[in-house]
Amino acid sequence: MTGAIKKVGVIGAGQMGNGIAHVCALAGYDVRLNDISPEQIEAGLATINGNIARQIGSGKLEEKDRNAVLDRIASTPDIAKLGDCDLIIESAVEDELVKRKIFSELSPHLREDTLLATNTSSISITRLAASTDRPEKFMGIHFMNPVPIMQLIELVRGIATDDHTFTIAREFSDSLGKTVAVSEDFPAFMVNRILLPMINEAVYTLYEGVGSVEGIDTAMKLGANHPMGPLQLADFIGLDTCLSIMQVLYEGLADTKYRPCPLLVKYVEAGWLGRKTQRGFYDYRGDTPVPTR
Repeated sequence: MTGAIKKVGVIGAGQMGNGIAHVCALAGYDVRLNDISPEQIEAGLATINGNIARQIGSGKLEEKDRNAVLDRIASTPDIAKLGDCDLIIESAVEDELVKRKIFSELSPHLREDTLLATNTSSISITRLAASTDRPEKFMGIHFMNPVPIMQLIELVRGIATDDHTFTIAREFSDSLGKTVAVSEDFPAFMVNRILLPMINEAVYTLYEGVGSVEGIDTAMKLGANHPMGPLQLADFIGLDTCLSIMQVLYEGLADTKYRPCPLLVKYVEAGWLGRKTQRGFYDYRGDTPVPTR
């Protein structure tokens, strides 16, 4: 733990939010887990419990640690009850209007010294900070998915972020056992500025009939030594998230090379968002994933 931070609020109990809550509790922080849906909080806590069981099974944790970690995480459906946290990390859906609304609702309940962060994977930190009452105490702390496994955190300062906030965020990231990469505040930062156009290009390769789903993923796994094919990875990330990041890149940088592939748009319009909806570039409803094209 870092001395300046003892209690961490996490807004959003989905895939990323429950992972952030997990690693914070594991590092000794008291965590307040919030979501607009109380059912989502319960589902998030169940996921954390399952992930801890896997860590125990692989020898990374001892059974006696399970209750200690879970006891540090409190279900907090009322956003006003996050007011006593030292740091609050927003990890809601990748939609700027939703995030700005959360911060404007949250700000009146905070102590003067509370730090705010967003786990956005692409949206301007400077613009989000402007929707709060403390842009100098606001920055991007971008975790990778799945949070308990991935080692990187991208730290992103907005134009107003002060040195003290950045220093505390860096110490906090280090205390979680993560490695920090510092990015400037440009659309999609570093990881997704490189990764998502590759995924988008893989979808174009499928769209134009250059290769099949299976062919493209096999080519990149065996030809470029990637642990997961780009279309399989897109399904894991969520095709709606992939599309929203490509839209941020396209609108923010005004370069046609970032134009989202029409096939990606079509899948999202169909509600085929990947693993979370059981269908994306693969159909996950059977015993083994089957390509949908």
